[in-house]
Amino acid sequence: MTSLPSDDVLTLEGLTPTRAGTGTGTGSKSGAAPLLVIACGALAREILALIRINGWDHMTLACLPAKLHLYPEQITEAVEAAVLKHRARFERIFIAYADCGTGGLLEAKCEALGVEMIAGPHCYSFFEGNDAFARHEDEITAFYLTDFLVKQFDAFVWRPMGLDRHPELRDMIFGNYTKLVYQAQTEDPALLAKAEDCARRLGLAFEYRHTGYGDLATALEGAARK
Repeated sequence: MTSLPSDDVLTLEGLTPTRAGTGTGTGSKSGAAPLLVIACGALAREILALIRINGWDHMTLACLPAKLHLYPEQITEAVEAAVLKHRARFERIFIAYADCGTGGLLEAKCEALGVEMIAGPHCYSFFEGNDAFARHEDEITAFYLTDFLVKQFDAFVWRPMGLDRHPELRDMIFGNYTKLVYQAQTEDPALLAKAEDCARRLGLAFEYRHTGYGDLATALEGAARK
């Protein structure tokens, strides 16, 4: 495969259909490729890593721009457009999004389109494991970051919230939060240090959790085996 785009490109543009494995896949008699995963650009590195680790050479990845996290009302329409654009070329399509703030609309649309999606309210939940995350009833004042969001902290948090222009807004916006939880998919000292700095900039206590890929791995394994 070609090299993965930068995080800025994944944020603004996404990823065109990309193969991580070295195999070509068997396809069908009609010539369609076996499986397309349509995901958020924030998950590109993790999904491509899982494809390589597990040898899922029949799986192709396409990503929508990660910036849709900032506009969740646009996610359902964007996913539908991607499914309609690509479905003729693939036997099956799997959606690597959770609800992600769509209020159930994405799940309903996926059901109508006949495609499966990841269970859970958002990526913070499925990275930790939906069952484990649901037990954190005392964390309504926690602010979560993943590897991607630590790297893109300014693009997704600092600038969109106007803190680059009006730092005095910090306490107004985050005054009811108590801690920043860094859910790490990889063990990277540089990212850990940056996550700690993000907590400092927001005036929050810091907690580190190495979640790995969580239910993302389980969901993709299920999709790969069908």
